[in-house]
Amino acid sequence: MEPLISALELQDLVNDDNGLVLLDARHDLSNHQLGKEQYLEGHIPGAVFLDHERQLCGVKTGSNGRHPLPERSDFIQLIAGLGIRQDANIVVYDARDSMFAAHLWWMLRWIGCMNVRVLNGGWSAWNQISGDVERSEPAPRQPVQWASTTAAMPVVNASEVLNNINQPVRTLIDARAENRYRGDIEPMDPVAGHIPGAVNWPFSRNLDSDGFFRPTPELRADFTVLLDGQTPEKVIHQCGSGISACHNLLAMEVAGLTGSALYPGSWSEWCSDASRPVVTP
Repeated sequence: MEPLISALELQDLVNDDNGLVLLDARHDLSNHQLGKEQYLEGHIPGAVFLDHERQLCGVKTGSNGRHPLPERSDFIQLIAGLGIRQDANIVVYDARDSMFAAHLWWMLRWIGCMNVRVLNGGWSAWNQISGDVERSEPAPRQPVQWASTTAAMPVVNASEVLNNINQPVRTLIDARAENRYRGDIEPMDPVAGHIPGAVNWPFSRNLDSDGFFRPTPELRADFTVLLDGQTPEKVIHQCGSGISACHNLLAMEVAGLTGSALYPGSWSEWCSDASRPVVTP
């Protein structure tokens, strides 16, 4: 299954597929209430809102990053409690650039949901085709039981990233903007800079000026140059807190380059330990 779906394709599904699961992942890192407010103002009919700070985030300890992954079992319990089966046909979307949708896409794949797609262009694209809008929350589905699953998306921890600095065999890709990667500014975390050896690919480079993913051949060509002969299985993605890194993971999937790992703690976890090396201006 292709990881992206267009607004017109989704419109057909909304009209014809009674089993379709729609998940609204709109969020704002500086205003945590905005996503839910936008959802209540209007959403794709039948969509369920999931909160990045509460439902899609584990317990924060101060040393595990700003958006630590929840336990797999806890996230499975959340999704099953919403009545979403492992084999459900799921489409996720956010406001426009798919950063938060990509994170939820990755999390769903991580727990074993394989039929997951991201609405290319998000809520903005849905409005462009004058798609139907709903303001009331859908009636809850009956909870379902899940069979046991294994993690379908690889994850690495800080120790593995540190070991790779000492004996580099994997390529670390940082999805943050160039000025954050360089350490010119750091609006989110207490330390500026980047992990030694990381190469920079800001996730915004995956998009055109309208917030849609660039054509597959272009993405594949760009990532092929960036990887410089490295296989996707030897790639680790990171960002500030594990969210925008998933955009690069999704873009590589769109390009047919599958198998990369995520470092969920990312820079916010990495820089919380002063013993870990950093590159600063």
